[in-house]
Amino acid sequence: MKKRTLHVLLAVAGLAVVPRVAAQEARGVLAGLAAYEGADRHQRLLEGARREGFLSLYTSFPPEDVATLNAAFEKKYGVKVRAWRAASEKVLQRTVAEAQAGRDEVDLVDSNSVPLELLRRQGLLQPVRSSYHADLIPAAVPEHRAWAWARLSVFVQAYNTRLIKRADLPASYGDLLDPRWKGKLGIEASDEDWFAEVVRTLGEEKGLKLFRELAAKNGLSVRRGHSLLAQMVASGEVPFALTVYNFTADQLKRQGAPLEWFMLSPAVAHGNGFAVIKRAPHPHAALLYYEFMIGDDGLHDRRRRPEDPGGAQVGSDEQEDPHRAGPELPENHRPGGSRR
Repeated sequence: MKKRTLHVLLAVAGLAVVPRVAAQEARGVLAGLAAYEGADRHQRLLEGARREGFLSLYTSFPPEDVATLNAAFEKKYGVKVRAWRAASEKVLQRTVAEAQAGRDEVDLVDSNSVPLELLRRQGLLQPVRSSYHADLIPAAVPEHRAWAWARLSVFVQAYNTRLIKRADLPASYGDLLDPRWKGKLGIEASDEDWFAEVVRTLGEEKGLKLFRELAAKNGLSVRRGHSLLAQMVASGEVPFALTVYNFTADQLKRQGAPLEWFMLSPAVAHGNGFAVIKRAPHPHAALLYYEFMIGDDGLHDRRRRPEDPGGAQVGSDEQEDPHRAGPELPENHRPGGSRR
């Protein structure tokens, strides 16, 4: 009986070792692949990804756009994408929590540059060398190469056209101190990069004083989620929002919402991009997806609207393209808080 019990315990222990060994092997494979620049790189990634069968993605991108892009990737390569979507801070929290618990669940993270950089500083991201990096603007690929932008989200100010007249719009952030704006202003909770850039441009002391005075005099309704804030502008619950993405505002306009947007100076954008997790359980699929999204294929499919299977290109209701050949941004436009 004792011998049988011992055999059972040894068998269970052996089973526990298998996932750890597999995870270590996957990490070794990923490090080699991420640095490999041979002519057969893509073929290696494709063959390995098809063996792995699927990848796991954590994303803060709008759900309809995630579905469109993932469908394009799956159709092209025959590799499934298992996506989990949440706000950027929740994507960050879940990724960190799983890493601390030793759970290798996710292959890639798609989010804005703030959480991506926080993940890098915790040592959770795999630096990648890719030929596609050369096609991106310099700000899109940091020296560490642990993440790269695939799109730029442009911050705009949005207002409900039934509640606010165009003639009454502010010409500067200082104009929002007027009592007419009391109880009408909203802002997204996680836009630290937008706030830092605006305050820096206004002058730190002057900028901080202005926003403290604005919050005290007229109030700021703080909401979590850019899509939610834009929808609240459309419904009239928040008549004027300081930080809405231009593509979200234009999508609502196309649906007939009483919403319009404009930009106060300075125009600010932040980068949204992809990072491969250092302990990715599906290394080939992770890198294949990463290069699909930062390359021409991902750009092409980002310009397809879900309601337009013909792939007609549209204008400002898309996020900006960080590729060198993409549309030029305004001169005072600062992607991710840095000058072009």
